Amino acid sequence: MSLADLKRLQLLAELHEEERETIVSELEELWLDAGSVLFEEGEPGEGALFLVEGGVRLSSSRHADTADVGPGAALGVLALASPGPREVRAETTSRSHLLVLRRSAFRRFCDDEPRAACRLLEALLRDTAQHGREALALGVPGVDRLADDA
Repeated sequence: MSLADLKRLQLLAELHEEERETIVSELEELWLDAGSVLFEEGEPGEGALFLVEGGVRLSSSRHADTADVGPGAALGVLALASPGPREVRAETTSRSHLLVLRRSAFRRFCDDEPRAACRLLEALLRDTAQHGREALALGVPGVDRLADDA
């Protein structure tokens, strides 16, 4: 994995070069073939995955629709701060290169680089909020309830 890989990921691109050098030691690399399950709906979330190359299909037993994401996508980012069950199933649609940031590694990063961790959390929250706005605009079932709870 190179620092150039991290720059291609929008959420990690906001970090300074030195901060990317620090977080790169905390990331685990995965190379998976098409049809590999990253996680199942309902499984405990243990961290975030960043898609460098390839594709991933997200599906849920609660909805008939699926969503395909490509390079640059961040999956399961809420698990970095809030343990809980995965909301969807994630399966690779092609040979894929992913970077995994486990919650324990993220906590070490927070201790070592608190300002960088804050910028990363801000980027994750912006990304999550954008997805929520898009889901509201599309009328995704249940999203309006989440907006009412806020």
